[in-house]
Amino acid sequence: MIYTALTKKAMKVAYEAHHGQTDRSGTPYIFHPFHVAEQMDDEISVCAALLHDVVEDTEITFEDLEKDFPEEVVEALRFLTRDKSMNYFDYIRNLRKNPIAKKVKQADLLHNSDVTRLTDCENISARQISRLHGRYKRALEILQETF
Repeated sequence: MIYTALTKKAMKVAYEAHHGQTDRSGTPYIFHPFHVAEQMDDEISVCAALLHDVVEDTEITFEDLEKDFPEEVVEALRFLTRDKSMNYFDYIRNLRKNPIAKKVKQADLLHNSDVTRLTDCENISARQISRLHGRYKRALEILQETF
């Protein structure tokens, strides 16, 4: 991860926003965006990775983020934040337009595809895990396609 004043601000915002949230296995949710951010190689992508689920999963808005982060970060987050009325695979196709969003989503999907994260989950069946894995695999394929 790259540590700059901006990425440290993104770390703090993500940490505070996701405080108390857990993933399906009960692990503190913040470890997911931190893992995704670790895969990034520049300041803007690190910020986008840290914040990639903040608008979708918390009370923070784009307007809140615009106060503290460059437009390049916020624009990537707009692509990464899925409107639930949009078909999932159409959302994936659309975010390919933004190189930062595409890079972050690839790392996000790879981390989500790691089935070992779900091995001790009692509230998700093997069938559900398989279905999710197939969805993430197809999304990664779409991201690799040229358009």
